[in-house]
Formats: sequence, structure tokens, C-alpha cells
Amino acid sequence: MKRACIETTHDDAATVAAALRPDDTSSMSTDVTDDVVRTTIERDTVGGLQSTVDDYVVNLTVAETVARTAREHDNNE
Repeated sequence: MKRACIETTHDDAATVAAALRPDDTSSMSTDVTDDVVRTTIERDTVGGLQSTVDDYVVNLTVAETVARTAREHDNNE
């Protein structure tokens, strides 16, 4: 089994994690501690792991952008 653990920090980590969790597969788990989102991905092959990590990074980028945009919108009201 091949494994990757990705840890990222965010101003609103809980929101980012909530946006990511619906896309978690049975080979993934996401949790939050303070401002850190930690996702562990396990796959049988290196190629499968790479594909899943690539997809995850795209989803993470979108989740962070949406959370930041929402935060900036709230601050402008």
C-alpha cells in the first residue's frame, strides 16, 4: 500500500475540510486540528496515488479559494 499525508494550514481550516470531505473516497481521510487540514491517501499503486493526490490538490485549491472569497466578502460587509 502506498500512502501520502498532506498537511496544509488555512485561516478557516474547518471550512476548507468541510468542502473537501464530500470528495473523499474510501482510500482517503481528512481531519482538522486548529488551522491544519490533514488528508491521508492510501492507494495500491504509485500511479493511483499520484492521480488521487493530483485530484486532491485541485480540489484543495478550489476549496481554499472559495473560503478566502467568502471571508473577504464577509469582511467587506
